[in-house]
This record gives sequence, C-alpha cells and structure tokens, in this order.
Amino acid sequence: AVKQYIKGLRRQGRLTDDERTGWSVFDFTTGEKLVTINEDVQFQAASLIKPFVAAAFFHRVKQGGLSYGPRSRHHMYRMIHWSDNHSTNWVMRQIGGPAAVQRILRDNYASIFQDTKVVEYIPPGGKTYRNKASVHDYSRFLYALWKKKIPGAPEIQRLMALPGRDRITTGVEDIPDDTGVYNKTGSTARLCGDMGILTAKGPDGKIYPYTIIGVIEKGHRARDYTAWIRSRANIIRNVSNIVYKGISRRHDFGNDL
Repeated sequence: AVKQYIKGLRRQGRLTDDERTGWSVFDFTTGEKLVTINEDVQFQAASLIKPFVAAAFFHRVKQGGLSYGPRSRHHMYRMIHWSDNHSTNWVMRQIGGPAAVQRILRDNYASIFQDTKVVEYIPPGGKTYRNKASVHDYSRFLYALWKKKIPGAPEIQRLMALPGRDRITTGVEDIPDDTGVYNKTGSTARLCGDMGILTAKGPDGKIYPYTIIGVIEKGHRARDYTAWIRSRANIIRNVSNIVYKGISRRHDFGNDL
C-alpha cells in the first residue's frame, strides 16, 4: 500500500524526479518488518541525528566521563524537544565534537549505526548538513531505544514523548488521540523526515508498538521552503495513516479501517 501510494505521487508529479524517499515500519508485537523502501540508502540526516547525539552523550555519562546535571539537562531538553541547533552543538562539544560522537557510535554500537556519519556540528542556517544516516539506522536505533539497549534510554524516551507537533500522528485522520508517540523530526530545504515509535491501543487494552520512519530528500534546495516542507510532511502523514490502518487490521482492532 505504501509503495502504491508513493508510485501514485510520482505519476501525478507530486514527487519530482530529484526527490528520493525512504520508509520503514517494524511491528514490535510480531517482530516483523512490514515496510522497507530504500532502507539502507544514506540520506541527509538533518535534525534526525540529534537522538544519536544524545545516545553518545549518555554513553559518556555511563562511562563516568560526563555528568547529567542542570545545564546538560537544559540543553538536552532543547536539543530533543525544540530541535535547538545551538544546544545540539553544546552537547556535541561536551562529548568532544562530531568525530568523538561518530567514534562512540561506531566503536560501541556498530550493529545499530551501520550507515551513520557524524562529521560536522549543525551549521548555521542548515547550509550543509553533511551528517548522514539511513532509515535502517533510525529503525535499529528506535528498537534499541524501546528495549533500553541504549544508554540513557528512559530519558531519551521521555524527551521524545513530550507533547508537540509531529508528522506521524498530528493531523493524521485515522490515528486515535490516545496513541502514544516518541519521535524526532528533521527539516532542511532539502529534507523532510520523521522517525518515531507509535503505541497503538487495541480494544483489548493492550499496547501495540511499532516504528515508522519516513524521509523525503530533494536533490536541490526547495525554492519555497515553507510550501515544500508542508506538502512533504503531509505525504509522511498520509503514509502514517496507511500504516496505522494496516496495523489495525493485523491486530484486529475491529474499527473497520
């Protein structure tokens, strides 16, 4: 269903030739990968890299090299919840810079961060964003985060679950308001993305968690950033709606979606 939707957008010209997309959906309940489209392609990471930076920071805390005090809590909150670039760069500096972040992720969590390249601080105005990652890395990270196999997982989960506007539940027609979301968006003039864990509630009262990641990357900077981001965010929302209906049918929510 997701593939057909994306193909339809291309036929209609609503996705252009210089845009590529990546998608992943993993059902925690059954342990099945339900969607995988361009999962191992390296995309511009934008702000989607920020939870990875948090994981590297908490690795250093676990090793005794850093402490999680009031100042770092402030910047961690701003980095994850507000996607503040200044705070992100502050956190990176405490770790030792982009190269140190990359080294921690590569040397200690290589099975998760297989396609991630952290090579620069977040640049002013998002001019370069040379940091890269794959949709598969986001999927592996979210699974490890849910299973608490990442240092600082409870705190990263808490920050990613703070209320805010996202591209996978906000304004998505069929997703109930009581669906939990742990997410991080990413935006530049060339990239629109969101990654998250959704916790759907079944009629039996149980939680059915799953990951959904959607990334749309443009070959050239969008001429009208606001219009481009809005339209591509809505594409991600539509895919999320398709996925929720599939999850609902798979687990027999009985809501005739």
